[in-house]
Amino acid sequence: MDREAQRRGFDQAPRQAVLGDGAPWIWNVADEQFPGAVQIVDLYHAKGHLSDVAKANYGPGSHVGAQWAEQRHDELDKGEMDALLQALRVHADATDAARQCLDYVTRNRSRMRYPEFRAHGLCVSTGVVEAGCKVASGTRLKRAGMHWTVAGADAIIALRCCKLSGRFEDFWGRRSAAAVARR
Repeated sequence: MDREAQRRGFDQAPRQAVLGDGAPWIWNVADEQFPGAVQIVDLYHAKGHLSDVAKANYGPGSHVGAQWAEQRHDELDKGEMDALLQALRVHADATDAARQCLDYVTRNRSRMRYPEFRAHGLCVSTGVVEAGCKVASGTRLKRAGMHWTVAGADAIIALRCCKLSGRFEDFWGRRSAAAVARR
């Protein structure tokens, strides 16, 4: 990860940001590999957690639940975190989903400053990256009749990513050099 970040000039960028779904391990890696980078929770992951709370509290397909979720989404978009947290606290004793979401938002609040991030021209969604992963890996690994071992899937993904990123020759050059060095 560090080599790729250096290759792409991440360390020279005037502004650095790391996007993630909110899992603690992601922020541990970000702190270690990219200290000082702005950390942003993917907006749609956060909204997904809020929608899960609405379903748990009001039932799937509930009109009231959909309205509740939409209001929470708006609060998140506008940076009205106190109102959002208060709405979650109301339900925290009733459902695990609300309690977990309250913890998630509380833990990641500083990473959910979406109006500020947008004002600085920062991306708040991992959708483009996830779509790229789907194209690079999913379309290759999930074809009809495909069965992969983890090692085989890892190998073909590495090759496919090298090919799609225009680094196929570099990949084989490094491999050839390593083979010569082992002799």
